[in-house]
Amino acid sequence: MEQATKESEFHELAERFLAMLSNERGASEHTVRAYAREIRNFAAYLGETFGQEGRIGRVEHTHIRSYLGVLYERGLTKASAARALAAVRSWFKWLAKEKLVEQNPALLVSTPKLPKHLPRVPTAEEVNRVLNSLEGAKQNEKQMEGEPIAWPERERVIFELLYGCGIRNSELVGLNLDSVKWGDEAILVRGKGRKERLVPLGDEAAIALRAYLPIRAERLKAAGKGVLQHEGPLLINVRMRGDCRLTTRSVGRIVKAIALSRGLAADVHPHTLRHAFGTHMLEEGADLRAIQEMLGHERLSTTQRYTQLTVGQVQRVYDETHPRAK
Repeated sequence: MEQATKESEFHELAERFLAMLSNERGASEHTVRAYAREIRNFAAYLGETFGQEGRIGRVEHTHIRSYLGVLYERGLTKASAARALAAVRSWFKWLAKEKLVEQNPALLVSTPKLPKHLPRVPTAEEVNRVLNSLEGAKQNEKQMEGEPIAWPERERVIFELLYGCGIRNSELVGLNLDSVKWGDEAILVRGKGRKERLVPLGDEAAIALRAYLPIRAERLKAAGKGVLQHEGPLLINVRMRGDCRLTTRSVGRIVKAIALSRGLAADVHPHTLRHAFGTHMLEEGADLRAIQEMLGHERLSTTQRYTQLTVGQVQRVYDETHPRAK
């Protein structure tokens, strides 16, 4: 009988780290998939470099730098290399914590310098134009792209929650009926690392939800899924498949198609509306820490990226208020 090939220590430790990431840290499926790809690729590289009998303790920062060089030779961008390095750093941080290596060699490897691309954020007027057009949208209305709006009431809820609440695409599709806290005028959002936060539910978003929910119940009943009328996912798909939950990919397609048909830029996607939420609130004088809380950012520095988009507004405030500017 043929003996099974023994897995390398690199592969074994990679799988242990990924299992921990999924089970103990409660990372999202997207994060686990991304880390799995990067860590397994690097573990395979180490196996080729050191051989199947190689030991993780022999890995130095020079090996990691060489791996980044291999990625560049394969045509990967600096952004892709930076993502790979971030995953490797996390792996070795865990290895050091578990006393499987003495130190984290990835800390000695500099992150590739990335060009700073500030996302173009649509103006408040542009976003309002889209939202106002959805208020009066009718079933099967033709878009400029030639595709019908599958469900106008649902599509309006998507835009109102992404822009009105500033939530992530994954947080949006993860909402359930009981996530809407009508008494608190808020929605309970489960963000990264399964952290929960309450986000204010604006009047327009509440109106959109009240228009959508009865139609949602009718469609579920007609599809023989009556049990989901009063529970389950908030946003459901048109075909009523599986648990009926809408996917992030579908939301991306819906947002892009409607944005294009209403004259917005071709690069608009769900995260653009989240950026618009933060930018427009900052422009209107909202406190940066309040925006941080609503966006669910762990670090204020992440939220401060929005200040780069509002230099003109800051200059105007300075000119209008500082005694030495007059």
